[in-house]
Amino acid sequence: MPPEPSSEWPGVHSIRALSEDEPLEGYWFDRTQEYAARRRGKEHERLEFASPYSVTLSLLPCWAHLSPEQQKARVTDVVHEIEEEVTRKRTETGKPTPGPDAIRRQNPHEQPQMSKKSPAPLFHAVTLRVRKELYAAYAGFLAAFREAAEKWRSGDRGAIFPAGCFPPALSFMEG
Repeated sequence: MPPEPSSEWPGVHSIRALSEDEPLEGYWFDRTQEYAARRRGKEHERLEFASPYSVTLSLLPCWAHLSPEQQKARVTDVVHEIEEEVTRKRTETGKPTPGPDAIRRQNPHEQPQMSKKSPAPLFHAVTLRVRKELYAAYAGFLAAFREAAEKWRSGDRGAIFPAGCFPPALSFMEG
């Protein structure tokens, strides 16, 4: 059996919950009550408006035929595969793996040193071809809407708008 996955990594994850039956426990913070207390000028303790919360995870339905021990072993195997793939990619690119201590030293509120500057695409798609098809479909929808809206504004109330849209509002005329 392979060694346990890197469950020492900091932060929220479900490795121990899925591979060792360790419960996932945390707090639910009632931000509405915290906000109301701040508005009243009341100082409050960090956990005063928090409730303990436990999450129970279910394993994947596709593994229902496996025993609990086999399911836990699968989780461990998947995590090891991911760790090995990341290690291989970092070795190929020459990027060192930071490790848990380096992760803990990071300030979670700081901006990354380098980030992508490109805007998010209008559509997220599996492939570039599908994205281009979505762009083309949207362009067709927009052209049909604009044509119908022009007819609508010029008084043609029989203008046919594409499915899924609303005609533009008409200007208000008194009397």
